[in-house]
Amino acid sequence: MNTGRSSAAAHTFRNRSDAGRALAEHLRSYANRPDAIVLALPRGGVPVGYEVAQALNLPLDIFVVKKITVPGYEEMALGAIASGGIYLLDEPLIEQLGLSKQQLEDIADNAYREVLRRESAYRNHRTAPELAGKTVILVDDGLATGSSMQAAVAALRRREPARIIVAVPVGSREACSDMKALADEAVCARVPDPFYAVGLWYEDFSQTEDGEVRGLLEKAAAAARARTQS
Repeated sequence: MNTGRSSAAAHTFRNRSDAGRALAEHLRSYANRPDAIVLALPRGGVPVGYEVAQALNLPLDIFVVKKITVPGYEEMALGAIASGGIYLLDEPLIEQLGLSKQQLEDIADNAYREVLRRESAYRNHRTAPELAGKTVILVDDGLATGSSMQAAVAALRRREPARIIVAVPVGSREACSDMKALADEAVCARVPDPFYAVGLWYEDFSQTEDGEVRGLLEKAAAAARARTQS
């Protein structure tokens, strides 16, 4: 994991595609491996993951994680829920807010319904990949606190992959260190210090739309079909 310091200018990516190409350079040892797959966290992680998958000649799919927030206070995260229904909750905050078990279940159930909706919408009837025994490269556009990625790793463990590699173009020193302990490997291409926020390290950090996610997944699926037919 690269933890060197340098100026802000040296850590700036033009956009998520540029960041994905830069990240792929740190993952060259996984290129062309039949047991490896790139899983991107929608939505912002998908343009990054697409470039990584293309550069390494690997299949691309998604792994959906959604923050669990207090209704009416969307900036207040209670935790996160990932594909497979795995929760990561901020228990001290939940206790502080005095939420009942039923209230928490209702909030989490609503979040999980959105996870299922996104999986269905993005995959467009393609089946989820089998991950048991695979080397999974889990990609997002950056790590600030790392809570969403933590939920993703915990959920992925239930699928029994051989290895989980967390890979991001940029992340805070604390979050990247946490991922190194949690995953089998953590690749943070840039670890600026001070960090501030993920978006500051992109010239263009505009929101990734659902249509772009679907389009990139379809392009990656077409490329995978072409590889198997060649």
